[in-house]
Amino acid sequence: MAALKKKYTDEAQRRHTVQIWHHVETLSPFREARCIACYHALPDEVPTIAFLEKWRCDKQILLPAVKGEAMIFLPYRGEEALRKGAFHIMEPAGTTATALAEPELIIVPGVAFDRRFNRLGRGKGYYDRFLSGHPAPAMGICFQFQLFDRIPVDSHDRKMRWIVTEEEVLGARYTV
Repeated sequence: MAALKKKYTDEAQRRHTVQIWHHVETLSPFREARCIACYHALPDEVPTIAFLEKWRCDKQILLPAVKGEAMIFLPYRGEEALRKGAFHIMEPAGTTATALAEPELIIVPGVAFDRRFNRLGRGKGYYDRFLSGHPAPAMGICFQFQLFDRIPVDSHDRKMRWIVTEEEVLGARYTV
């Protein structure tokens, strides 16, 4: 995957990122959600900064924070309110998630996805454990080169309801 990502020019990544988020924003699960769990992108993931900043005043945006073996979601209050957390991932500063709304949509990164709605993560199982205990549907976000016909999965891996790339949206009855 890293070799494929290196083939993307910065301009192609910017253009494809804009297309991905445009698709997400036109889907009714996003439009209808008041509270969305998202992620702060690592260098090899679909960038999220512009998306987070665009929507943070209109929707409650939550970002993950790793606490031991668990992942919790805390409110996103802007880039200045983030700190480097576990695995060098930027996460909201703070230790509690009191009085937060439950996310109505969970936007999930991945190393790869497949057309059967499976996700290949980084191997620690944080998202799988979180998704197992939360009823909100999950939307996988990736570049087209990260989407395969089939990827290896384990019995504990959680499926996505939708997968969005710059070229297509897979899932439910929603169209772009």
